[in-house]
Amino acid sequence: MKWAALGLVVAASVAQAAETLPPVDLPAEHAHPSGRFTFRTPAGWKVEPLESNPAAFQVRGDGVLVRFLYQDGDAGYDSLHVTCMLERLAAAMEMVPQVRYEYDFLSWEIEDFRFLDSAFVVKYDEPVDGSKEWRQRNLTVVGKGHSLCAISYAPTKLFKKSQAVRATLDGVLKSVVFK
Repeated sequence: MKWAALGLVVAASVAQAAETLPPVDLPAEHAHPSGRFTFRTPAGWKVEPLESNPAAFQVRGDGVLVRFLYQDGDAGYDSLHVTCMLERLAAAMEMVPQVRYEYDFLSWEIEDFRFLDSAFVVKYDEPVDGSKEWRQRNLTVVGKGHSLCAISYAPTKLFKKSQAVRATLDGVLKSVVFK
């Protein structure tokens, strides 16, 4: 049976309630290497394993990226969420130690899935893909034999000014379907 768990969570998220985003075209479907879920992206986005973390898999395009960390089984969702919040775009010594939280540890349950959602801004010492300041959103879902962190990254200025970027990141997260 398929479960569109992240679609449910993003639609229900209190953090997303303030803005109605337009639908986006996500014609490219991708399967995670585990075969346990699929997701969709805009055409032309690059799909790649992450060399620095073999458990991670990411997609990138239009100046933003989404990283997926998946493991079979129901992990402790709070500890998994904290671990995934440390999944950054540079090493710890290459960023400002403090982050600015937009919101942190919003949690809820839908059916047999548990969710945690946090968003914050990280400032890097050197530009990463042209930007020093990135908004990072960590969405963790655990249930029915799945444990997944979906982490979206966008340069802060781009995220704030572009509804299309916000809609695209939201759309990629909503497109996740567990198998």
